[in-house]
Amino acid sequence: MKHLYRPLATLLLLCLTTVAHAYETAPVSDPEALGFSSSRLARIAAWQQTQVDAGAFSGAVAAIARNGKVAYLRAVGFRDRAKTIPLQPDAIFWIASMTKPVTSVAAMMLVEEGKLDLAAPVHQYLPELRDMMVGVETKDPVTGKITLVREPQKRPMTVEDLLRHTSGLVYYDGGTTAVHKLYTEGYFERYARHSTLKDFVSGLARLPLAYQPGEVFEYALNLDVLGRVIEVVSGQPLDQFFDNRLFKPLGMVDTAFWVPPEKLTRLVDPPANVPIHPDRDVTKPTTMFSGGGGLVSTAADYLRFCQMLLNGGELDGVRILSPATVRRMTTNSLPPGIRISNSGGHVGPQGGSSWGLGFAIRADAARSKVPGSVGSFTWNGLWGSYFWVDPAESLIAIQLIQTGTKNDDPFWIAFRNLTYGAFLVPDRSVPASSTAPAAIDQTALAAFAGTFRFTSTSSRDKQAPPELGALGIELAMQDGLLKVGSPIQGMPAAKAGILAGDIITHVDDGTTDGLSTVQAIDKLRGPVDTKVRLRIVRKGQDRPIEVSLVRAQIRLPGADIQVVNKAGHLLVEASGDLPLLDFKKGAATTVVPMSSNEFFVDGGDHTRLAFLRDGADATMRLVLNPGPWQITGQRIN
Repeated sequence: MKHLYRPLATLLLLCLTTVAHAYETAPVSDPEALGFSSSRLARIAAWQQTQVDAGAFSGAVAAIARNGKVAYLRAVGFRDRAKTIPLQPDAIFWIASMTKPVTSVAAMMLVEEGKLDLAAPVHQYLPELRDMMVGVETKDPVTGKITLVREPQKRPMTVEDLLRHTSGLVYYDGGTTAVHKLYTEGYFERYARHSTLKDFVSGLARLPLAYQPGEVFEYALNLDVLGRVIEVVSGQPLDQFFDNRLFKPLGMVDTAFWVPPEKLTRLVDPPANVPIHPDRDVTKPTTMFSGGGGLVSTAADYLRFCQMLLNGGELDGVRILSPATVRRMTTNSLPPGIRISNSGGHVGPQGGSSWGLGFAIRADAARSKVPGSVGSFTWNGLWGSYFWVDPAESLIAIQLIQTGTKNDDPFWIAFRNLTYGAFLVPDRSVPASSTAPAAIDQTALAAFAGTFRFTSTSSRDKQAPPELGALGIELAMQDGLLKVGSPIQGMPAAKAGILAGDIITHVDDGTTDGLSTVQAIDKLRGPVDTKVRLRIVRKGQDRPIEVSLVRAQIRLPGADIQVVNKAGHLLVEASGDLPLLDFKKGAATTVVPMSSNEFFVDGGDHTRLAFLRDGADATMRLVLNPGPWQITGQRIN
């Protein structure tokens, strides 16, 4: 009798499999239907190819989805460092810290089930961490010797502290304090692939915390510890919990803690000249399931994970989280007045971002250096992998690369600008005046010539105009001192004679002692044309130097447009590193006049241009696509 049920059971399994994979990760044939320009999406691959040619990375896979459909999925370059094997879209990458959002989601699933309490002390689940002390450096005023004193926690670290990186834990390469040095000793041995998260936490218990729990944000080992919490609460090894509760339900068929032999031909080579530590050798089986950075994945798999989040916790009828939980995870979780550490703040809530439970969140459009909507959430991985989700635009974007540099900002900033720059502007019809262009005299045309700077490449970027002033100083905290990097030419600091290597000890009447780099930058910023006083210690000078400066307008990253009057016609070309709408570098476009100050591109996406000046002495502005989706640039010469 049992054989009669076998066909029915097989049919049911096939139906479930079909439902589980209903979200189609193959790109649509018409990106315009999703609001993108096909020609401008193609600029992503062109830019990535320039990076491959320059040796920045061997290859890249990019995926962009909108409104539940994939608009773009393309591979560029090679799978191997020798550049002999073309990269395919299904290539497998070590995604490093893009593992952290997955671990965060897994923990919140247990919170929803009532098995895990965000407010509970971590030692409630991991008793070995109950007696962790806090390491405090004290300096002998006579000898200058630094001693590490261990003090008890004022309050225990909580599960929420792990999710928002306020536990007091640190990373091995985060800083130069005595506690950081202790974390460096034997760090990679703790990640041995034959070890376990239980062993990892036991070893961690012997180290001190760097800060009192809840007082400082520092990006750290928190998600590895949280992975062990998940194991204890669920009663399963982390890889099994991920596989049973996330990967199989979401159809993430290539996401795991290691790559099996039959898939190794799809694994992208690590970048050249980068040490492959135990936590990064994903070619061998492991029992060390790093919740902070252990996973491999593909663009298609991670699209499914992101689409689940964008859908409010559900994909293809499978409910992973409630919408309320997703909102909580993607909303600022840091308490007011939290200190951002100098060691971990470079990847934390700065530059217009805050931190939720597992994600950085775009919170302040005016200070953000990337386009996107407020409320977008994101994270990245050590070798350059990067994603973000923009709920306001129903957008997901993923770029997977493997690069050995420690500064991946240029790669994800460019990708983000190119993605938003590919959005179409509604109502792109050819102007009626195209059949009878307006006549404009040479004097009027000459007035429009110049370079115009745009702080955004897309009308979808709701970035506020820069209202803050700055001094034009690159700053970094080194050994507790606020040091000047390279003053930016033409900005107030350079004009006032501030030099690289100068140490800023006071801003107005306040000391910089104890500030993070982010907090110091906030003190230096203020309204344009307001004054600020700096006290500086300079090598070779016996006494501090007092300098008074006037803040100037911040020039945010963006794009430049060059307008030239040639033989009675206006030629327009992007002159910066980023293209802008119909304009790109090295290809001057002749625009057609519509009126005495309005023009359009007779082709492409029919970009409209309007040259405006508020009063006779005002700076000329160039408005692209005037209306609700306009982008405005200021003439800078």
